[in-house]
Amino acid sequence: MADISAKLVKDLRDKTGAGMMDCKKALAESDGDMIKASEWLRQKGIASAEKKSSRIAAEGAIGTYIHTGARVGVLLELNCETDFVARGDLFQELLKDVAMQVAACPNVEYVSTEEIPVDIVEKERSIEMGRDDLSGKPEQMKAKIVEGRIGKRLKELVLLEQPFIRDSSMTVAELVKQVAGKIGENVKVRRFTRYTLGEGIEVDQTDFATEVASMTTA
Repeated sequence: MADISAKLVKDLRDKTGAGMMDCKKALAESDGDMIKASEWLRQKGIASAEKKSSRIAAEGAIGTYIHTGARVGVLLELNCETDFVARGDLFQELLKDVAMQVAACPNVEYVSTEEIPVDIVEKERSIEMGRDDLSGKPEQMKAKIVEGRIGKRLKELVLLEQPFIRDSSMTVAELVKQVAGKIGENVKVRRFTRYTLGEGIEVDQTDFATEVASMTTA
């Protein structure tokens, strides 16, 4: 595999408008070839999706997914630019797929890393800084290790960072970009709610044997 330099990634980003991570992946898939990497981004619909990402997406739809057995359910809002696109098959299929993804990922709490509150990030940093395996390490090395661990932990909480359940070679974010490129509009996952049957309900644990014994001695 060719060595993918930061300059090469930046050059591809400047040329296509795609995100840094998408450009890095495209170059890796294309063995560092700029032309092939550009074509890869176009085929995936990523370049065109990035160019539309600043446009307002105020239309869309709210979709639902109820898992087999009706013990897990999801409500999810997916936005696009026009009502016409929101009614289309591609958009509706994406809506269903992302809602299903939420149902399959019980640890996911946020759409993107930008939504994670600062206090959650600081709490994770505090936990990691206090781990025994870091004691005695130089502060600079310790900080680098902690940041890596925090980044990994935060990604576990974010919907867009999850491997897509139907194709683990791409993330949910990449799936959304691909569909946006095919549709020709900006597409955004705005919010979601996951319901688990009985969640939060305190159930009394009755000791049946003790109850019967108390009744017979009364």
